Amino acid sequence: MSGHSKWSKIKHKKAATDAKKSKIFSKLVRYITVEAKKAKGDRNSPGLRLAIDKARAENMPADNIERAIDKASTSAAELEPVTYEAYGPGGVAIIIEAYTDNRNRTVQEIKHILSKNDIELATQGAALWAFTKGEQGLVATTTVDLSDEDLEKLSDVVDQLEDQDDVNEVYTNAE
Repeated sequence: MSGHSKWSKIKHKKAATDAKKSKIFSKLVRYITVEAKKAKGDRNSPGLRLAIDKARAENMPADNIERAIDKASTSAAELEPVTYEAYGPGGVAIIIEAYTDNRNRTVQEIKHILSKNDIELATQGAALWAFTKGEQGLVATTTVDLSDEDLEKLSDVVDQLEDQDDVNEVYTNAE
C-alpha cells in the first residue's frame, strides 16, 4: 500500500494551494509597491488604501503588506504601470494591465503569449473604448457574445496571461 499515506495527500494539496497563494501575493505586493510609490507612503491615499483592502480580501498577512509598503520607500527599482490592448477570439476586446521594471521584456513576453494564440497587440486606445473605469477596475460597457469554442480559446489566453509574473489584471468584454 505504498503511496497511500494521509500525510502525502495533505502535503500535495498544501503545496498546490501554497503555490496559488504565492502567485496572488506576489501580484498584490507589486500592486501595493506601485501604489505606495505613487502615494509616497501615505497609507490614507485612496489608491494605496484600495491596494491594501484587496490584499486583506485575499487574506494576505499584515506583515507582508507592511514590507511591501516599506519596500516602495527604499527600493531603487522603479515599477511602472503599463496597459496593453488586443482583440481576441470572436472580436472580444482584451485589456492587459501590468506592473513592470522593464517595459521591453514585458511587452515581448505578452506578444509571445498572444502570438501563440493567433492574437496581435492593438494600438493604444483601440480596445479601451469598450470599457469604463469602475471602483474595482475596468468595466465593460459593450459586451460580445462568443461561441463555446471562442470562449474556451479566450479562457486559455487569459489564463496564460495571468500566469505571466508582470501581469496584474486582464479585462475582457466577453459576455
